[in-house]
Amino acid sequence: MAVLRGDLRRILLDSLPGDVVQWGRKVTAVRPLGDGRHELTFADGSVATSGLLVGADGAWSKIRPLLSDATPEYVGTTFVETYLYDADQRHPATATAVGVGAMYALTPGKGIVAHREAGDILHTYVELNRPAEWIAGIDFTDAAAATRIAAEFDGWAPELTALITDGETAPVPRAIYTLPDGHRWERVPGVTLLGDAAHLMPPAGEGANLAMFDGAELGKAIAAHPGDIEAALTAYEEALFPRSESEYADAHEILELCLGDRAPFGLIEFFTGAPAGEHERAAQS
Repeated sequence: MAVLRGDLRRILLDSLPGDVVQWGRKVTAVRPLGDGRHELTFADGSVATSGLLVGADGAWSKIRPLLSDATPEYVGTTFVETYLYDADQRHPATATAVGVGAMYALTPGKGIVAHREAGDILHTYVELNRPAEWIAGIDFTDAAAATRIAAEFDGWAPELTALITDGETAPVPRAIYTLPDGHRWERVPGVTLLGDAAHLMPPAGEGANLAMFDGAELGKAIAAHPGDIEAALTAYEEALFPRSESEYADAHEILELCLGDRAPFGLIEFFTGAPAGEHERAAQS
């Protein structure tokens, strides 16, 4: 049974006392104080001191530099995100093409991937292997941006390109970045990372799941080492690193299956377990 991310977020937040999560407290700087403590400065000018600091702050983590000098690198792929609302009534042909689950229309270097969401919504990622400069040359605040992206799919079925041109919201570019494969760091007292802050990688459908699993495993490690946070962090990271390394390999494989030279046949084989080349030979016969 699938759970919408927003619903899961609400369930988790509702399980906490009201003052645990403090909104509008964006970290702008952090510095070590010694003995595993760190001073955090927030955008509103306030300051706090941590006994345990967990960087769960995503791809551009402010906490990561305490542990690692690794920085995210663009992988050469950008996803452009669009939405269609009231799809069955307002966009029936496109809704039929997407179906009741997920739809993949892929060729080497580009593709359109869409899926159903609750409330009769079609959520789309237009996938393009393009240099960062090419993406930067498009003004996504301009209404013409959707037309420019759709031009990359000239000749494709109109019910598919409508996922780009008929969106009720402006298209949003999501450049895909990654940390070095198998990213890891030496133990630093009082601080660790989880989620994208720890192991940013190309999307393979596991990002949110990995972050939640990291959090659960960190909690279990702390509970298993009462009064010894360093032992807990050591145990957590010893399991985190090999788990993340395996996921990096899977993420690169999925990106290659979707947009590599054999797309879409490699992805079809992945889903069906068919021998390599079988669907290509069938398509050519």
